[in-house]
Amino acid sequence: RYRFKLNTISMQHPLHQFAYCPICGSKTFVEINEKAKQCDVCRFIYYFNPSAAVACFIRNPEGELLFVRRAKEPAKGTLDLPGGFTDMYETAEEAVCREVKEETNLNVTGIRYLFSLPNIYPYSGFNVQTVDLFYECMVADFSQARAEDDAEAIVVLSKTAVRPADFGLQSIRLGVERYIAENM
Repeated sequence: RYRFKLNTISMQHPLHQFAYCPICGSKTFVEINEKAKQCDVCRFIYYFNPSAAVACFIRNPEGELLFVRRAKEPAKGTLDLPGGFTDMYETAEEAVCREVKEETNLNVTGIRYLFSLPNIYPYSGFNVQTVDLFYECMVADFSQARAEDDAEAIVVLSKTAVRPADFGLQSIRLGVERYIAENM
């Protein structure tokens, strides 16, 4: 069985970023446990839960894998799996198809859920707690692939040429390690 460990050493609890009650605006918004804060004025309880994100291993019929090179921080210039946050009212599978199209111009022809990993995604000075949902996606071919949205370049590799160290985001690197361990 594959084991992983997300590096959370020296990370402050995410609730420290929320000082005011989102309902009444009171500053008496205090931690009541490791998952929640409560307003002493209106009694609203906010549970801090992770956001859903998708990460896609894109495979063609020849078994090659398509990756993107990140155009933006965090981890600009490193390899990445196409993907991103799910939108409101969108299933994870719809997010897979949308994100793959937005970043690579490819249409997904098949989707298979693989596994999930917890993650902390730094965005604009804010650490977003996520659960990354990893999928394997099939496409007819890579001939129409082009880097778009937040992808700088398309990178196609055989499974044996994939090196986890080339991936800059910790959760993605751990996901690539697991994918290789389970599919080689």
